[in-house]
Amino acid sequence: MASLLDLTTQGDVATISDESKLMQFQLMTPRQLYELWERQNWISHEIDFTQDRRDWEAMPDAEREEASWGLANFFVGEERVATQFSGLVMAYEDQHEEAFLTAQQVDEARHAQHFNRLYENVLQYDGSFEDRLARCREQLNEHYIALFDEHLVNANQALIDNPRDIEAKIDFVVIYHMVIEGTLALTGQYFQTGWMERQGILPGHHFGFQKISQDEHRHVAYGTWFLQQKAGDPAHAQRIQEVLMATLPAAAGVLVPPGYELGDEYEFMGYSSQEMNEFAFTALSRRLKVIGVGLPTVTA
Repeated sequence: MASLLDLTTQGDVATISDESKLMQFQLMTPRQLYELWERQNWISHEIDFTQDRRDWEAMPDAEREEASWGLANFFVGEERVATQFSGLVMAYEDQHEEAFLTAQQVDEARHAQHFNRLYENVLQYDGSFEDRLARCREQLNEHYIALFDEHLVNANQALIDNPRDIEAKIDFVVIYHMVIEGTLALTGQYFQTGWMERQGILPGHHFGFQKISQDEHRHVAYGTWFLQQKAGDPAHAQRIQEVLMATLPAAAGVLVPPGYELGDEYEFMGYSSQEMNEFAFTALSRRLKVIGVGLPTVTA
């Protein structure tokens, strides 16, 4: 089966069948997604981490080190997407889209607050919010820095410079909603949640993580809707594919834990690298089929 890693080595672009292109998918609009946001709201500061602290202290050192790397990726990631989002809010095309995008930025700030409380109360990282972020950043690899501090930051700045630039908006939504959230975050959430459920640990974080995943499915639904609206223009469809080709190598590298290189086989929290890459590949390919654009070609 194809995996996310396979996509990083191919230079050609495949197109989906004419039949698939003609399929009409009913996606939720920004207005409906905003209304869903109101119904699904939650409060991060009400989560009790008492048992989580006990579970963390009882965890073997090797398992705790592995888990802390996975958590660091999310903590820094939530801070990045919360602070690198204002350009997209400025690029709204109607009032319903503005309402949803503003609510999404609130979600991202809440997610960052959840992880800050987790690191403060469970992992017991001393200092300020910024101090905890800095410690987590030390665990990240160069692929992570390229995706979050270069691709994402540059895309956000392009929209701040010109919110009416539709190509810049497409770039941002592909990087953020398709690659960072739809491919990486939902993959990490799926496997980290599975690990917590298998072990029966970290109930507070497990609850918060499920709420974060719920939020991010809503965000990805917006990105899928937006790109589907634009992909009818062949130039826009081509741009979506080009941005994917530019960012997927970094995305594949983000999934690689310390001590390994891109292309190595490894295990993380009891799951193989093949399982995680295949999950990420499937999530991305399904959304692109709905949008109406193809994946990069995959070698058998």
